[in-house]
Amino acid sequence: MCRCCSVSRNTAGAAATVNRTAARWLVPTAFALALAVPAWAAFAPLDGITREALFEIPHGTWARRMGGDPVEILPATIRLTLGLQDRLELRNLDEVPQMFGPTLMMPGQSFRLPFAKAGTYDFACTAHASGQMRIIVDRYPATPWLRLAWRVRHGLDALTGWKLK
Repeated sequence: MCRCCSVSRNTAGAAATVNRTAARWLVPTAFALALAVPAWAAFAPLDGITREALFEIPHGTWARRMGGDPVEILPATIRLTLGLQDRLELRNLDEVPQMFGPTLMMPGQSFRLPFAKAGTYDFACTAHASGQMRIIVDRYPATPWLRLAWRVRHGLDALTGWKLK
């Protein structure tokens, strides 16, 4: 019997053995999971993602801008990825026409722009206070490292709302 805690020595020794055995399995299991998750992210195919990137110009945008409100309804830079999300769709829900590049979108109208080549595209856009919108189209992430980086970037975008460049 142990004098300090009223537990028999056999019971205390058994508990210590169980704790050491659990620790021996816990560390390798955590290490294996730490390797398995990035390996899956790097080698699993990128499918099941919609190819459309939808952005809407909300009702009242033009009136708010004319009233002096610095409305930022669309991001200044939009990132797309060939083969995954390579079609930009804009919907004009405002009550006035909006220009996007050479296209005039009437109220209630949608405009879909597919991209077939990676690159950086600059467009005139009346929905922006600056009058400009940049679209960056990235190449398809063909290698495991590029797929891992793509998933990390898009995962952080989804979790935080931040757009990593």
